[in-house]
Amino acid sequence: MTIGLTRRGLGAAALVLALPNLARPNPAYAAGRVRIGYQKNGSLAIMRQQRRLEQGLAVEWVEFSSGPPLLEALNAGAVDFGATGDTPPIFAQAAGADLVYVGGQPVSGANEAVLVPDASPIRTIADLRGKRIAFTKGSSAHYMMVQVLASAGLKPSDIQQVNLQPSDAGAAFRTGALDAWAVWDPFFAIAEAEPTTRVLTTGEKVAPSNSFFLASRRFTEREPGTVLALLDAINATADWARANPKELAQTLSGITGVPLPAQRVSAARGIYAVQPMDEAIIAQQQSVADTFAALRVIPARIDVRAAVWRPERPRAEARP
Repeated sequence: MTIGLTRRGLGAAALVLALPNLARPNPAYAAGRVRIGYQKNGSLAIMRQQRRLEQGLAVEWVEFSSGPPLLEALNAGAVDFGATGDTPPIFAQAAGADLVYVGGQPVSGANEAVLVPDASPIRTIADLRGKRIAFTKGSSAHYMMVQVLASAGLKPSDIQQVNLQPSDAGAAFRTGALDAWAVWDPFFAIAEAEPTTRVLTTGEKVAPSNSFFLASRRFTEREPGTVLALLDAINATADWARANPKELAQTLSGITGVPLPAQRVSAARGIYAVQPMDEAIIAQQQSVADTFAALRVIPARIDVRAAVWRPERPRAEARP
């Protein structure tokens, strides 16, 4: 269901139906200006392309190559709202960023993979010991790599970690400067389509987790109705994506520049709907955070629940 974002309603009622654990917004906050950080994938990229928010909201879109710089911008006040994988908000919260989780997307891990050159002698995960492996530090691929190594009894210290953004890692991988590359879609789909690339493993069954929509705490306090409207628009976009798989791939290809055959593969692996931060999602994210704390990648254990947004109930609906 596609909604119009008007100054009064902003589709808040539809969101409460779609996300029953979220409270009805205060209409006084139901419109405003929002700066959205996005990457070239997922619901936000589609929403930008289709201009789903521009009627009723003043929207500024800011593109990022990965989640860590997006959340740095969120913490600095350069953007208000954005989407990332599981690991960036953990690193951001550990660094003291005042951000909140406003919705989650359970993902299987099928949209991420560890790639090796097709001619590589690496055939098993155990063969990664001592090898140069690129991934973006603090990204979802970082956590996937930790879990992939653990599945073979290896630790991060058993490999040579190369911290690169996806575009730089892709270039290095194709020149033979890396032994392996851990990355997500659409970069995964692009490389997978090349005959010189082989998939060693995906994150499926090894590193199932969540993606998230996040906002600055200040923004949620100032404009809770706008946040709810954004989440509602995300689910309207997900409804469209589910009903229009061919158009979805074409739309994303136009956004990313990824060849349509590879984009079809990436689009089919994507998750586009958002749901409330329920106990299962919080527990899974806490497990991810505890993994990084145990490895001393972050300095201390963090409390994910403390960064979960809980919209206040209107007084008429407040429980005694």
